[in-house]
Amino acid sequence: MLLNQFLLLSAVLFCIGVYGVLARKNGVLVLMSIELILNAVNINLVAFGALTDNVAGAVFALFTIAVAAAEVGIGLAIVLLIYRNRRSIDLSEIDLMKG
Repeated sequence: MLLNQFLLLSAVLFCIGVYGVLARKNGVLVLMSIELILNAVNINLVAFGALTDNVAGAVFALFTIAVAAAEVGIGLAIVLLIYRNRRSIDLSEIDLMKG
């Protein structure tokens, strides 16, 4: 496969993820959209690493996957706290939790 096919797939995933972050108000859907963005970055890293015959892209992709796993764990904990306090995971109500 050509590099531009991987870049096109990555761009589509990134755009879908950005739209999901900006348009959604559900906390879980926002976390899923962030995961799409991180997966688009991983595809770019691996594609460029394979193009240059270098394993650095795959190594950075593994670090990105580890960061994404930590982000999901912390993000879901925050969403559960919001649900426990508000009985809703609507992100537009987060500003009501001040002080």
